[in-house]
Amino acid sequence: MKRLFAALPLLTGMYLFPPVQAQAQTVFHLTLKDHHFEPDHLSVPAGERFIIELENQDSTTDELESYDMKFEKIIVPGSKIRVHAGPLHPGQYTFFDDYHPDQAKGTVTAEAKP
Repeated sequence: MKRLFAALPLLTGMYLFPPVQAQAQTVFHLTLKDHHFEPDHLSVPAGERFIIELENQDSTTDELESYDMKFEKIIVPGSKIRVHAGPLHPGQYTFFDDYHPDQAKGTVTAEAKP
């Protein structure tokens, strides 16, 4: 009987606070080839989380990094990684390959909805 009373707050909480549905995040695809991002520019909706999926077609280890969007992830040759980003305020943000910063660089523009 004590177990029933102990579980009662948990059971009533399920009805007072129903589970929140996760919002699907848009995936933006990038390729790293010859130490360049393809495409080198992405347009994303401001105020929403999104995912950048990067495929490394180079024969070297690279790194997807952004000071503006606060991520840094190493990617080995022939693999794919995913980075969760946002939500961003409207504006332009940069990303680059920290191992080849003069060659591999790109931008993300967060656009406000009309």
